[in-house]
This record gives sequence, C-alpha cells and structure tokens, in this order.
Amino acid sequence: MAQQGNLWNDDGTNSGDKGFFRHIPLAVRMRPKKLADVVGQEHLLGPNCFLPRMIQRDNFGSIILFGPPGCGKTSLAEVIANETRSKFVAINAVMSNVAELRRIIQDARGAARPPILFIDEIHRFNRAQQDSLLPDVERGTIRLIGATTHTPAVYIISPLLSRSHLFQLEPLKVDVIKNYLLRALHDKEIGLGSSGCDLDNEVLDILAQSCDGDLRRALGNLETLVMGAATGTRITISLWEAFAAERHIRYDRDESEHHATISAYIKSMRGCDPNAAVYWLVKMLEGGEDPRFIARRLVIFASEDVGLADTRALPLANACYAACETVGMPECAINLSHVTVFMALVRKSNSTYMALTNAREEMRTHPVQPVPSYLRNQPKSIARRLNTESYLYAHDYPDNVTGQAYMVEPKTFYHPRNAGDEIALNAPRRTTY
Repeated sequence: MAQQGNLWNDDGTNSGDKGFFRHIPLAVRMRPKKLADVVGQEHLLGPNCFLPRMIQRDNFGSIILFGPPGCGKTSLAEVIANETRSKFVAINAVMSNVAELRRIIQDARGAARPPILFIDEIHRFNRAQQDSLLPDVERGTIRLIGATTHTPAVYIISPLLSRSHLFQLEPLKVDVIKNYLLRALHDKEIGLGSSGCDLDNEVLDILAQSCDGDLRRALGNLETLVMGAATGTRITISLWEAFAAERHIRYDRDESEHHATISAYIKSMRGCDPNAAVYWLVKMLEGGEDPRFIARRLVIFASEDVGLADTRALPLANACYAACETVGMPECAINLSHVTVFMALVRKSNSTYMALTNAREEMRTHPVQPVPSYLRNQPKSIARRLNTESYLYAHDYPDNVTGQAYMVEPKTFYHPRNAGDEIALNAPRRTTY
C-alpha cells in the first residue's frame, strides 16, 4: 500500500494530532526532517560530498541507497523529499506488486513535476517488477529512491543500476547513537521527555553498543525500557538486565547477514585468526544458523584452504559434520569450535584447489587432448597388433616414477606449496612436476 507525504509540515512541526502522535514508534517520530538533522554518514553528507549538492540543487534522477538495517536509508529518502519539496510516495516491495506500481506511475504522468517514489526493500522485487520501472525512470516521470540491505549488483537488474546513483550507508558509530538516544530521551515534543526518566551511563553505553550500529533498534530498546518504567524512574543496569535476558542477534538466515558472516568466518580461518573465527561461529549459532551448514563449509575449507598442508583436515571436518548430524545442538557447537580452531591454526595450502582451477582453465581455452593409446583400457595383444607404445606398470619402478608421459602434451597444473605435510609428500618425486 502506497503512503504519501510524512509526519511533518514544511516548517518541521508534526502534522498529526497529539493523541495519535504518541502511538507512533519513537524511531519514526525522531526521524530527521532536514539534511542538517541527519546524523552519521559523513562520507556521504560531508560539506564536500556529491549527494548534498544534488539535493540542494534539486538536480538528481534516481538513487539506490544500500546499507545495513537502521542506518538511515528511509530517513534520508524522506529528507530528500522534504528538502526538494517533492511529493513523496512510499511503498514496500514485500507488499507491493506491478498493478500498484502502474497506478502510481499513471498518476505521476499527469503530475506537474515528478514525485519521488520510495521503494523500501527494492531487492524483493523480481525482474519483471524492476523492469516495469525502467521506461518511466528513463523518461523522468518518477524519481526513484530504492533502499536495500543487499548488494545492489546482485539483487537489482543492471539496466536499473545504470540509470541510478548508488550510495552506500554505513552502520552508525556508538558515539553518534549515544547522542541521539539522549536527544530522544529528553525531547519533550517528539521524544520521551515527558516521562521524566533518565539513564545510568552504563545503560546508555550498552544500548548504543548492543544495537550493532542500528539506530532504529537502539531507539526501540530505549522506548521499551521507558514505557515499562514508572514516571521519573532512573533506568539502572539491573532494569536493563531484566529487559535483555535474551538478547536478539541480528542474523537473517539466507540473506545478507548470513552471507556476510559466513564470509568473515571463512576468511578468519584462512587468515589464521582463531579468535575471530570462533566469534563469527558463535554469531551464526546464536542467530539460529543450521550447524550442518557450517560443518559443510568446514569440509570445503579443509580441501580448498588446508589441502595437503595437513592431511588430517578433511577427515576431521567430515567427523565434525557427522557429529552435527548425530549429536545436534547445543552440544555439537563444541565440535564446531574444536574444528574451527584447528582449521585456523593449521598450516594452509591451496595448491590442490589451484590445480583444479588451472586444469579447468586449460580445458576451457584449449582443444581437449586425446587419451594416449597406452593409457586406454585395452588388452596387450591389441596394443601389439596396433604397434603402439605399451603401458609401463608404475609399481615396477622406484618411487612409482616410470618416466612415461600421461598426457599427449604434458602441462603443469599443480604447483607444490612449501607448507606442512605437503613438503614431505613432494620430496621423493618433486622433479616429476
């Protein structure tokens, strides 16, 4: 369902009646009205940045804002509409459809100036829905502002990306969040000032640090604490502990946080940092990740990143996967930690992974070599009749090295690494590679 306008008049005052206004979530009430009110994002909104100049001159087409939850994407879109005095039509891609888009665009075609169409979670639109925006984005019938927590290049079609300015928002810093929480707590017009409540500094620190840079979440937690306290209460650490008995970890399985965290986990093991690897492991488990998914990644890691440097890695990873299947959570977390720390500490070699990559590239870019006649599975009598070279049985030769070529045009795909077990594995017959 499309929403037009916002809560604010042109002079920055709220446009709703007081009774209704009190029931609007604090995070919505505290949204900035002007560009000067936006906090954080100095890399986008600093005095010499491109985006503020575009807004001040009202000279922009379509924009894609991407970044984590609660970093201010919706707020910034509303500010742009306010600053440019543009009609603001907001929809959420989860609940919208092509028919609604057509109605909005049809209305826009008859407007005196193009409205701003804000599409939250635009990555939820399929290709057909995104395609339907293209003609009117290109003609300037609408000025699109899309918001997403996902990487635009993966989830938004390239024709739409090519017609849009991309701006990446970052999680807000702890000090920025603390200052904003204090403003919200003491603001008597749109904040919580009428409650007369105050916070211990320790609680303020925890609120700002535990939200993972998500200001909306921090404001929501503050509002809940104040609403649950009596007027004039000082909120202490004991009240916070009662509220936060079960802290929520932001982890959206199968979406952006899932991919970001498993990437950090693998790269921490690859970089030999067991502390970081266990931290990201715990985040995944606390967020409800399937332990078998993590175990499968360990199996892959064992061959891709440890390889021949330590031949214990692959059996150990398989044993961990079996433990996750048979033991399950919460106990299999111990097995996962065991193997995670091992993978982080052990010597690494990607030589077998690179050998596979190199052979695939050779196969892709060159004619496929025929199998030499002496390597084909044929009786010796036929080989003699064809007068072809005989196969040399490797076990009849020292170190199993016959000197016979196993490709018509020998190529080198495997390059040994000077790491762990791989040194010993290559020592007897290194000259054959």
